[in-house]
Amino acid sequence: MRRYGKHTDEDDVRVRPNRKGNRPRTSIRPKHEDAAEGFVLTVDRGRLTVLVEDRIVMAMKARELGRKGVVVGDRVAVVGDLSGQKDTLARIVRVEERRSVLRRTADDTDPFERVVVANADQLAIVTALADPEPRPRLIDRCLVAAYDAGLEPLLVLTKSDLAPAAKLMESYGALGLPYVVTNREELAVGEAAERVRERLNGRVTAFVGHSGVGKTTLVNALVPDRQRATGHVNAVTGRGRHTTTSALALPLPGGSGWVIDTPGVRSFGLNHIDPSRVINAFPDLVPGTEGCPRACGHDEPDCALDQWVADGHADPQRLYSLRRLLATRERREGD
Repeated sequence: MRRYGKHTDEDDVRVRPNRKGNRPRTSIRPKHEDAAEGFVLTVDRGRLTVLVEDRIVMAMKARELGRKGVVVGDRVAVVGDLSGQKDTLARIVRVEERRSVLRRTADDTDPFERVVVANADQLAIVTALADPEPRPRLIDRCLVAAYDAGLEPLLVLTKSDLAPAAKLMESYGALGLPYVVTNREELAVGEAAERVRERLNGRVTAFVGHSGVGKTTLVNALVPDRQRATGHVNAVTGRGRHTTTSALALPLPGGSGWVIDTPGVRSFGLNHIDPSRVINAFPDLVPGTEGCPRACGHDEPDCALDQWVADGHADPQRLYSLRRLLATRERREGD
């Protein structure tokens, strides 16, 4: 039995209705060629604050991005309402290629890496000289993460009114690390902040450090018009309280650079880092690895670096520093 006559057209054909009432899915995604460029300032429970030209815009991640994460420092493409007015919401439709990514894991056995910030040029490792006591192993871990990410490290030593910096810097002299020493009094009058700011000009700098070292106090001195809450150090445990709960990018006065304040950390896992890449931070030692056996960890009895240093090609302290950094994955941060 024929359902339709000889002269059927589209109106005669039965079509099963779409119960969801939406359009069928397609693998073709819009290119959004007219999207505006934005810079992610902060991420808070699925809502992102984005700088678009000179406006602060609230946005959310478009579904078409799937599981791709968006973090502070990302350069993104944004569409929708970009006026920045209250109760408006834009969409992030594309994350541009990152030029650098700072990562960490919860510990050295955690298989899941976390992106701390994107597109930073420099990593400022903030540590107190006292109250709380310095944690060199945590500093070493941050250095390894910086070298792996291609960031230039900067040591910022706070609370120099409580202890001198010379003892701590003895163990980092061979690395040739740039560093700045500060104290609360100098921060109050602006002297210390100016010394730190000179190291930040023209760069995007991520600040990391464990709780209570004065990281947020320093950031407040660098960007005085954007004050963040600060905490104190517990007299019993010697640890600080987390007062910064999310990363935030702040412009330095005069538009000369960016500071990204990150939450205080109590561990910095390196499970995601291939130890073989750490040697790249020691260009004076790299030629000496040509005689190393395959897959040499550079801390083995037949490592060629021992003879390279013995022949006078490099400072023995440099080799010691390399091996100390390589050993950080085998130690707990508090050791």
